[in-house]
Amino acid sequence: AGELKKALAPRTGLQPSEQLVTYKGRERKNSEFLDRFGVKNKSKLVVSEDPASLERRYIERQRNARIQNANRAIGAIALELDKLADQVTSIEKSVSGGSKVAEVQITTLIELLMRHAVKLESIPADADTSSQKNLQAKRVQKCVEALDVLKVSNARLQTVVVTTKWETFDSSPPVTTKWEIFD
Repeated sequence: AGELKKALAPRTGLQPSEQLVTYKGRERKNSEFLDRFGVKNKSKLVVSEDPASLERRYIERQRNARIQNANRAIGAIALELDKLADQVTSIEKSVSGGSKVAEVQITTLIELLMRHAVKLESIPADADTSSQKNLQAKRVQKCVEALDVLKVSNARLQTVVVTTKWETFDSSPPVTTKWEIFD
């Protein structure tokens, strides 16, 4: 039966391990020789899909769909983290350059990063996706730690207020212009 399954695989689209060969109502094993059971030319054999292989394929498709959904979700969070990391870099440049940044800006950015950390935690991950999930979680942690340091540094900066004394001009005599009138 094993050789028959191999020969039928290209025509059925099923691997030999996914096929069941039945003769006279009984399933025949791969190791059995069909001629020992009375199979001759023009004998009727039934080849069907093994229900266990169908179930395995279904489970594999479900697993692949979960992995794909998890990868998609992690990828979306990674894109958002890229944008937030750029904002962290911008704040770092401002603070290191001596410019004070509104504390609410830093706090809001920390809050956004923490929301992304929670989203990452909610993504079910298996061995295939856990490394990507952990990588993004470390990125969030690094950004939050940098912002905590920046918050302290920013608090030490003095706010610079620049005032300007504007020069005023005395009012000049009114300008009188003679206009020429045409008919």
